[in-house]
Amino acid sequence: MSVPLTYMEFHLVFILPPLLVLGWFAWRRDDASWGRAPLSGLAIMLFLAVVYTTPWTNVMIPRGVWWYGDGAVLGTIWYTPIEEYLFFILQPILTAFWLFQFLTVEDRSLLIPLSHRLAGAAGGLAICVLGYFLMGTTSTFYLGSLLFWAGPILAIQWAFGITYLIKEVPRLLAVALVVPTLYLWTVDRIAIGLGIWSISETHTIGLSLLGLPVEEALFFFLTNVFLVQGIVLYMWLLDRPYEFAGVGWFSERAQAVDSERA
Repeated sequence: MSVPLTYMEFHLVFILPPLLVLGWFAWRRDDASWGRAPLSGLAIMLFLAVVYTTPWTNVMIPRGVWWYGDGAVLGTIWYTPIEEYLFFILQPILTAFWLFQFLTVEDRSLLIPLSHRLAGAAGGLAICVLGYFLMGTTSTFYLGSLLFWAGPILAIQWAFGITYLIKEVPRLLAVALVVPTLYLWTVDRIAIGLGIWSISETHTIGLSLLGLPVEEALFFFLTNVFLVQGIVLYMWLLDRPYEFAGVGWFSERAQAVDSERA
């Protein structure tokens, strides 16, 4: 039996309207972020989202971790529907346009302690290792593969700026993540209910959050984390070009600022 709403219609109903509204507000509001810097950051994140997510989904789908309803998709490239590739682009734009409403850059040197960088990298790699072991069991395969896939990105971002993220912009991160994540959880639950896509009970642990498989909830949370942290750290980097002058990371000015903020 055909689904009542196709995957493309899902985008038209649930993703594009809020995306356009948020984009219009970000463009029109004087206190929102818009222009070359945030949009170039978004463009980089979109490229990375497509490149990094494509191999992962094309492993998960043939394994039967999730599948799509009859007539729900226009066609596939590799094993992934065209509409799924479109989601790789639309979701980051939606979340970024929400972030742009209140995106700020705090005054802190890029020169953070090496111990902080190592701790950030270790945290991301620990998530990756945990995911690797969870992949060995059928019921935890989705959860494990998700953590294994997410760990390297978190390691890179945290190694670069975990101190900035934790000490300078925790409230910004919380607001930027909560709203789009809750919205995407809601529409994902609707899509599953309509049969646009289905999640395997065999490859999941059987726990749900507001009726949504916990693995699905974690997927949308982590992808929003990648996007928000990526843009926030990119804007921080662009805000401090002088730290790349002279001898770069070890410039005298960078060290002076770091000493003051320590």
